[in-house]
Order: sequence, then C-alpha cells, then structure tokens
Amino acid sequence: MSIDPLLQLLRLKARYTHKELAETLSLTEDDVRARIAAWEKDGTIAGYQAVVDPDRAGDDDVSAFIEVKLTPERGGGFDRLAMRIARFEQVTSCYLASGGYDLMVVVEGRDLREVARFVSEKLSTMDGVLSTATHFRLKIYKENGFLFEKVDLPERLPVAP
Repeated sequence: MSIDPLLQLLRLKARYTHKELAETLSLTEDDVRARIAAWEKDGTIAGYQAVVDPDRAGDDDVSAFIEVKLTPERGGGFDRLAMRIARFEQVTSCYLASGGYDLMVVVEGRDLREVARFVSEKLSTMDGVLSTATHFRLKIYKENGFLFEKVDLPERLPVAP
C-alpha cells in the first residue's frame, strides 16, 4: 500500500494552502480540509516542522548520532527501553534499526561535552544498554528531502584531449 498523494504533498511542503492541495489533486477544498483534520485527530499527522539551516540561523548546537546496542526485555523486546531513551530532552529522534546495533538515537547539546555527559551519565548507565558508539554531525548536505547547498553542477563532465 502506498502513501496517500495528499500526505505525500504535505510531506514535501506543509504550507500548501487547502486550495493549492485541492487543485493539484483534483479534490474539493472541503475534502482536503476534512482529510487533514481526520489525520491530525487520529495521529497520522503528528505535527508540522520547518527544516532550518543551522548555519544560517546561527545555531551552534552539536548533534550526534548514537548507535545503541540493547538487551531485549522479555515480553517487551526493545520498546520499553527505547521509549525511556526517547523521552530524554536531549534526544531529538530515536529509531529501531537493523544491523550491528539496535537503536539509532539522535541527540543535541550545546557542545561536545554536553553530549558526552549525556552518553556517559544517562544513556550508558541505563539497565539494558550494552554499548554505544557516538558519531558527531559535521555538516548537513540534505535533511528531510531539502538540499542545504545549492551547487550548480555542469550537465556534462569536461572532456580533456
């Protein structure tokens, strides 16, 4: 089952007006308004956010991607521990992942030390956390579908004789 075209458009640009969405999808504005309201009510649409370029906004915070290996709990797997981790205010995203680790946790802090303190004092000390590996974000090229640097690439590569 593929995602509803109306949801796809909202993912690309949540600031479309109901009229623009209706015209694009050959729907009525009332239908668009009702469907969006229903999705907001049932939690399909969890919220709206702007994608912000931290360099242009003067945001000096540090972001880190933390691989977390867990011991699954009997009867609950990873869910209960993952939700405890996700509730920390420093955690901006938390995903169950496949591969060599179980969770991918995105953390933000004022500086490297604050993120390191979070990992060493809060995350690593939790029962069920076996290990962590921290990777600091150095530069954003693309986030949530938005390119941060518009570079005009030549259509063809130069050919040398």
